[in-house]
Amino acid sequence: MTTVSAKAGAAAPSLRDFYEVDALYTDEERMIRDSVREYVRAELLPHVGEWWLEGVFPEDLPKRFGEIGALGVTLPERYGGAGASYSAYGLVCREVEYVDSGLRSFVSVQSSLVMYPILRWASDELKDEWLPRLISGEAVGCFGLTEPDAGSDPGSMRTRCRRVGDDYVITGVKRWITSGSRADVAIVWARDEESGEVLGFVVETDRDGFSAVDIKTKASMRASVTSELYLDEVAVPARNRLDVVGLRGPLSCLNQARFGIAFGVIGAAQACFEEAVAYASDRVVFGVPLASKQIVQARLADMLAEITKGNLLAYRLGRLKEEGQDHPTRVSLAKRENCRSALTVARAARDLLGGNGITTEYAAIRHMLNLETVSTYEGTDTVHTLVLGRHITGINAF
Repeated sequence: MTTVSAKAGAAAPSLRDFYEVDALYTDEERMIRDSVREYVRAELLPHVGEWWLEGVFPEDLPKRFGEIGALGVTLPERYGGAGASYSAYGLVCREVEYVDSGLRSFVSVQSSLVMYPILRWASDELKDEWLPRLISGEAVGCFGLTEPDAGSDPGSMRTRCRRVGDDYVITGVKRWITSGSRADVAIVWARDEESGEVLGFVVETDRDGFSAVDIKTKASMRASVTSELYLDEVAVPARNRLDVVGLRGPLSCLNQARFGIAFGVIGAAQACFEEAVAYASDRVVFGVPLASKQIVQARLADMLAEITKGNLLAYRLGRLKEEGQDHPTRVSLAKRENCRSALTVARAARDLLGGNGITTEYAAIRHMLNLETVSTYEGTDTVHTLVLGRHITGINAF
């Protein structure tokens, strides 16, 4: 058997980009990514562990994200967006989630779940009113779909709306709502009492009957605001209704968010991997570096492979989306696989760190716990598996 050696002078692959996926992105995409990377690692990373422990999301973060161009990356320049590619948005998500999944959740909700439906289905008046403020971080938005008894099955939502003169009146409860108590505006989905159809609304949160209460018992995503929304006969002008009918409205929004997750979780995995490599190199066990153990090297190799596969999958999904070929099943596959990969890496890193791995002095346990939530929201692993199974067989197994 003949072996072929590497070309003389071939550079050793970087552990941060083993297959040189970076070279496939455009100069603009890399510039946007690098700008966000520089800021979040210098200004947010040193503090996020403390924020997570204390369960706080600093009030000035939305404007700080706006100042560095992390919000509304793909939105038109007329509203203050960068008008950049979806891949650029994905790279922003990856850099923010390298720091913390909770921070990336804010970016995703603001961009994919709030700005996207306003841009696509709201009136020009509402676009002009809200999009510039959301892009700058001056205003915060939230997305009200999930309910206490309607998570993976949004079709069973109990929130109702009815037409009363020039208004719609909305009543219901939403749960697990990122930024809920901080929001100035909410995208709320409700079932029309007359037609039975699901309708969407732009709801200003200072309206009578609207309130939000934070969920304080989380053991995950602690550097993120998560709330319950209560709508008690909230009157909203009919002009605030989104021009979309049925579940395709909220599901289209979720598809946008899942795209960002497919990129973002690889950032968290990369952070865990780098921490594991550094720890294994420095830690001495039985008189030798931990990294000299075969089992440790095998685990590190597996972690590198998962991250490399995830980066390649995310890159291809981005280009497909830009070509208009981001079929929901493709997004489901990427969300499922990259969440699995990221969790595998985070769990392996936490285990490799031993007892230190359960302390928040290291990032692995924080990322691992966060990723349990990321794997659950915007469609659980099981839901995306069934989406793919239905596509393969043509049979609905939900």
